[in-house]
Amino acid sequence: MRIITGSARGTQLQTLEGEATRPTAERVKEAIFSALQFDLEGVTFLDLFSGSGQMGLEAVSRGASLAVMIDAAPEAIEIIKANAKKTRLFDRCRIVNYQYQDYLKGFAKSGSAPFDIIYIDPPFTKHMHGEVLKRLAASGAADTHTRILVESEDTELFSDAPSAASLYEITKTSKYGRIYVSWLTLKEEAEG
Repeated sequence: MRIITGSARGTQLQTLEGEATRPTAERVKEAIFSALQFDLEGVTFLDLFSGSGQMGLEAVSRGASLAVMIDAAPEAIEIIKANAKKTRLFDRCRIVNYQYQDYLKGFAKSGSAPFDIIYIDPPFTKHMHGEVLKRLAASGAADTHTRILVESEDTELFSDAPSAASLYEITKTSKYGRIYVSWLTLKEEAEG
């Protein structure tokens, strides 16, 4: 696993051993960042289930001004910090050891501006995409201008929280082997 391009191009990244995390495949990451390549300069990027930090670090390597990387596992946080230091991008990263729902609840109270791009890749086995998107809509971390990318094993993003489907428009879905990446925007009436 490595940074594909930008200021940290070619830097090899560490990942957690075992099944606790499932890093985004290189092919999927490359396709996502190829689609975003002209829209990364100066943006803020949120990675809610960061694992190794590779998505946020790739964004910063390519010009994002800030990547906020959230993970609930202390071991993952240590890996993310090590990777951020190794890539020399640490100063443009905020690395937070939180459950995603606690982070979003805190964001709602913070008064901070919404993120430009949000990447969501929760554990597939937990079938929680809809719940995550529901909480995201209520948090203020996204607005109608935020690009939201969701990695999943199928196109049924809202099966665990059907009411959340009315909050979003799915603008594109791409398939890479058994992985789907859905591009969403928050509907105007769902903001905040």
